[in-house]
Amino acid sequence: MSTIEHTSVIIIGSGPAGYTAAIYAARAGLNPVLYQGMQPGGQLTITTEVDNFPGYPDGAMGPEMMVDFENQAKRMGADIRFGWVSKVDLEATPKRIWINEETEMTADAVIISTGASAKWLGLDSEQRLNGFGVSACAVCDGFFFRGQEVAIVGAGDTAAEEATYLAKLCKKVTMIVRKEKMRASVAMQQRVFNTPNIEVLWNTETDEILGEKTVEAVRVKNSVTGELTTIPIQGFFVAIGHEPNTDLFKGQLELDESRYLKILPGTTKTNLPGVFAAGDVADKTYRQAITAAGTGCMAALDAERYLASIGH
Repeated sequence: MSTIEHTSVIIIGSGPAGYTAAIYAARAGLNPVLYQGMQPGGQLTITTEVDNFPGYPDGAMGPEMMVDFENQAKRMGADIRFGWVSKVDLEATPKRIWINEETEMTADAVIISTGASAKWLGLDSEQRLNGFGVSACAVCDGFFFRGQEVAIVGAGDTAAEEATYLAKLCKKVTMIVRKEKMRASVAMQQRVFNTPNIEVLWNTETDEILGEKTVEAVRVKNSVTGELTTIPIQGFFVAIGHEPNTDLFKGQLELDESRYLKILPGTTKTNLPGVFAAGDVADKTYRQAITAAGTGCMAALDAERYLASIGH
């Protein structure tokens, strides 16, 4: 019978949160093992230029930045492994983790940094032009469309907030709303209506995003009349929500009403001792690379203090 491998800290998921946690945990001598998950490097690996992360004065390509993070974690002594966590028992002592549905490991502490995935419309053109004018983050990418015309699809608070944010940078923002009203709060809707360079298209759905190499236009369909209209734009933003990657932890960790991991305010502690959450998996408010990295640091420090408290 093979021996089950044990380590002090297992980090589930990569990206800025996971890699930063690995850097700090490794520097603290905790010998962390990080499993990268289905998307090594996280959401930044499907973005192009990242212009707002401190320390990169000329910007950086998302995938290259994540290689930098990974290499720094490795240099500190973190054990970075390709693989996905398929099952967990976080109530056990020590914690039990299964990798790729076959290998079992145990750990005294677990840091979860599985992130959140943007919801998409499901158009082929949306995926083809993702990073070439299509984005799911106005705060991340709006800067690249200064003085240009863009469209944003969505009807909730996030869509309204991002539309007003884009309006400060862009010549015109076309907001595509599927029904005859928004789901956003009254205050957020009022901000949209009071912004002169935002045009709201009601009862409208995205039919196709047009462009060969970059976004050139969006074709929309009025759901009442069936009329198709082509609107020239350079950027297309999707703001229909995010799905936190928390299915693995249902029934063991407390989730909020949107299925994000609940943490003790001011910490990264979940409801189970020795289990910590960092990055977008526990953050539906900011969702930035820099905030994810910050909570990765916090999770490693919280894990270090937890391990000291139990005599490790």
